[in-house]
Amino acid sequence: MKIKLRIENVSHTYKGKKEIKALEDITLDIYENEFTSIIGPSGCGKTTLLQIIAGFIIPTKGKVYCNGKDVTGQIATDRCYVFQEDAVFPWMSVRKNVEFPLLIKGINIQKRKEIAEHYIKLVGLSGFEDSLPKELSGGMLKRVELARVYAANPEVLLLDEPFGPRCSNKSDNAV
Repeated sequence: MKIKLRIENVSHTYKGKKEIKALEDITLDIYENEFTSIIGPSGCGKTTLLQIIAGFIIPTKGKVYCNGKDVTGQIATDRCYVFQEDAVFPWMSVRKNVEFPLLIKGINIQKRKEIAEHYIKLVGLSGFEDSLPKELSGGMLKRVELARVYAANPEVLLLDEPFGPRCSNKSDNAV
């Protein structure tokens, strides 16, 4: 089997008033078509590791490889990340949010619309294509994010508690 993702001797320390060692010498191979879960208590470094893989954080030590290529510290559409918190563009409609990674990839407008429509339907948001995020429930917002990463067709999909409790300040039960 082919190795899709290699995390090699990755460590990360957050520096501030107090240094916090989030990760120490993590080595892990994830193979093509493999589903891997990282499980541990709150604060043990799971999100830090996912953000290092995504390229959002540069590790203090170590490397990340995707398909054998060093991608340490590089943000790219081959590794898409679904955040714990809501991460949709509030000024864009559902359709425009889903089309965004396709725009970044340079896909023409007609093809973007076709791909977006497919994934909007797949996640059950047909009829809400022109809605803004403020008009959607929390569960619908998460489905917009999922449709967006599915549409990007990434090599690696990084899900950081995508179905867990909502972490944003928006409440679906607001009075």
